[in-house]
Amino acid sequence: MVSEFMLQQTPVARVLEPWRQWVARWPEPAALADAPVSEAIRAWGRLGYPRRAVRLHAAAVAITERHGGVVPTELAALLALPGVGSYTAAAVLSFAHRQRHVVLDTNVRRVLARTLDGRAHPDPAPTAAERARAAALLPQQPAEAAEWAASSMELGALVCTARNPDCPRCPVQDLCRWRALGHPAWDGPPRRGQAWHGTDRQCRGALLASLRDTEEPLARETLVAGWPDPAQAARALAGLLADGLAEETEGRVGLPG
Repeated sequence: MVSEFMLQQTPVARVLEPWRQWVARWPEPAALADAPVSEAIRAWGRLGYPRRAVRLHAAAVAITERHGGVVPTELAALLALPGVGSYTAAAVLSFAHRQRHVVLDTNVRRVLARTLDGRAHPDPAPTAAERARAAALLPQQPAEAAEWAASSMELGALVCTARNPDCPRCPVQDLCRWRALGHPAWDGPPRRGQAWHGTDRQCRGALLASLRDTEEPLARETLVAGWPDPAQAARALAGLLADGLAEETEGRVGLPG
């Protein structure tokens, strides 16, 4: 469950070491639940999207209070936890407990779009029809379905990559419609990477880094003074406060208790 939270919108290479440190420090949900949420935010470091740390901490508290400190193995119970959506719940149950669930991440969607539709990439967001087709492809036996989920994801991550796919090494190259059509170029909406420099996200990250690096709350003026655009800094700080990543008391801002 920790790895699935960390891997949301974050490459595996960036997650490996933070994950090792996290599970060494908090090997059980109760251990994380006993820690202040500020420590979870600090331990999250520079993984990005730090709201995930707050939600993971809240999930650990819920698991400790509702499930005796054991991560539930039923879909409905997992979905009821803070920060756990349909993908995370399916991934946890499939990879950890070898249950039969549709695990539809970007890599799997790309594999299916290429092999079945002959398209270089899937649509920006999965449709109900796409989910239904993925469910129909799952083997009926739970253990085989779990292997399917893991192997199709690895195929997309390591071989059928977004750029420079290694088609000669692909185990399903003879079944791939995209290959048979001569690898037609993507004809959908432009695929742009997320901007970073100068964005509100970068500003939020800079303010949060300042809060992580100090034990004492900072004066609001001191915190926002380090960013060149005062209006953007004020907007970013408002977002941090609204998301529970910071607290303000009498004009001083710090990590939540």
